[in-house]
Amino acid sequence: MAIPVLTIDGPSGAGKGTVSRLLAKKLGWHYLDSGSIYRSLAIAVVNASAPLDNEADVVKIAQAMKLEFVCGDELLVSLNGSDITAQLGLETTGSHASIVAAMPEIRRVLLQKQRDFRRPPGLVADGRDMGTVVFPEAQYKVFLTASAAKRAERRYKQLIEKGISANLIQITQEIEQRDRRDTTRQNAPLAVASDALYIDSSEMTIEAVIETVLNLIH
Repeated sequence: MAIPVLTIDGPSGAGKGTVSRLLAKKLGWHYLDSGSIYRSLAIAVVNASAPLDNEADVVKIAQAMKLEFVCGDELLVSLNGSDITAQLGLETTGSHASIVAAMPEIRRVLLQKQRDFRRPPGLVADGRDMGTVVFPEAQYKVFLTASAAKRAERRYKQLIEKGISANLIQITQEIEQRDRRDTTRQNAPLAVASDALYIDSSEMTIEAVIETVLNLIH
């Protein structure tokens, strides 16, 4: 019997991460945060003191790296047994990730690395091309979205609650720009799989979204 896969794709700020992690915990399935893959590789390359622009070296490190996502109260990302969660959001990590992501062979290796997360009893895969490129044959597919205005409002609220000053208009513009980039890029653009359940969470609670997805599975 095939190992079940639930893919949750959608634009930035739609709540994919929160929904995916809660579903993985409820179902007792493994979890893949595809957005962290390239950043994790960048950290692995730096840790190995290897040049970021040497494709042969980066490929070897990508093939050997052991990555694990642990869904507790907060997501914990483990690389080769070490917690790298705090490093993932750093600006330097992001710029290093953009260097390794430009290499075609790296994209191929990391595509396989993502597919290797499919293990019993099942997998919840969170990203932008999980249902279209990485797991096109997945039994359960969801495209989770919300209006740009609603996603900006949620992001603004998060930042304010953390004591970080924020500008709602600026956040809205950034989200709209990112949406345009994600839907028009050449490699694996953000798109709704033809067999995906489309959920607009603009006026829904997290609990309602989770219930809708669980109904799809059960």
